[in-house]
Parts: sequence; structure tokens; C-alpha cells
Amino acid sequence: NRAFNEMYIAAKKRLDNKSPIDIANKAGIVFCEETSTLKVKSLDRTVELIYPSYEYKQKLDDWYVLILLHYLDMADGTPVSNQAVNFGELKDGLIRGVKFEKTMELELNRFLVNKEPEQVINVCKSLGAEIIKSKFDLCAVFPLFPNYPITLNVWFADDEFEAVGKMLVDKSADNYLTIEDAVLVGEFMLRCISKRYNELYGTL
Repeated sequence: NRAFNEMYIAAKKRLDNKSPIDIANKAGIVFCEETSTLKVKSLDRTVELIYPSYEYKQKLDDWYVLILLHYLDMADGTPVSNQAVNFGELKDGLIRGVKFEKTMELELNRFLVNKEPEQVINVCKSLGAEIIKSKFDLCAVFPLFPNYPITLNVWFADDEFEAVGKMLVDKSADNYLTIEDAVLVGEFMLRCISKRYNELYGTL
């Protein structure tokens, strides 16, 4: 649509004349000089962008591409803190981030209804997530981008309580994406999880 196209063109323009080696170093990705390609490990795959056009051959979600370009533009090389925080704790997240958190928790709780724990764990692993030992029944860390992990914490249902889930970002997230992009990331991850479940276990 028009709004997306305008943002896409603007995102590519901001990357004009930026050194691909500098981009790669700050974003934690690989620049292959022989093929003039930026290679980004993302979830369960490697995305390749041709430099300097930033064109791609794979079939990718439009908004995912926009987020990726913004990530490459904003990345400053800040190390991942491994400290997960709420979206509302990000810069300018008090309104947009908190609002998304409420929507996200409702969507996650709806997704978790009647799901077997093993199914949810398999979905996370199939998307490249690392399962971390924690106080939660499930703590999965998704490598959306090399320096932009997304954490999913889940309490599965028992005899007394329904299953609940929560998604978080790393404390360093502001060094890589704006709050608007962070919300798009959250929405994208919700779609990915639901879609992968459908692929593995059938329609919800």
C-alpha cells in the first residue's frame, strides 16, 4: 500500500552511502564482498539482501522487510544485555508499548488455549528459539535479528489456572529499533508463532 511504499523508500534512502562493512559490524550480520550480499540470521533462516539496492530474493513479509531495514539503519553495535524488559519500558513506550502489551497478552492467551506444552515448545524450537531454564514453564528466546532477541514466557494451564503468556524485548532494544518498530516486531512474532503452529499441527 501507499503508506508502506513511502516508508520502504525512505528506509532505503537512509541506508544510502552507508558502508556495508560498518552496517554488518554494528548489526551483527555478515557482508559477503564476493556477492555484495548482506546475510542476516533471523529466526530459523538466513535472509540475504543485495547491496546497495537492498533487494531480496526470498518471499518475505513486507513489514518484516521494513523492520529489517530500520534495524540495519539504527544498529549501533550495543551488546545484548540479556535483560528482558516490557515494551512499555522502552523509549517512548509508555503509551504505545503498554497498549501493545495488553493486546499481545490477550492474543497469546487465546493462542495457548487447548495447546499441549510440547506443541508450543516445538513451535518455538522450529522458529530457532533457545529454550532457557527459568521460573516459567517455558522461556523461549527467539533470535529475530542477531542483536534483537525476543523472549516468550509462558505458564501453561493447570487444574486451577488458564495458560498465560508474555512477550518481552531486550533492554538494549532502543539501540536498534524505535518503539513503533518494536510493536511491529511483536505483531510479526505473534503471526509467526500462530502460522508455524498451523503448519505443524493444523489450523487453529
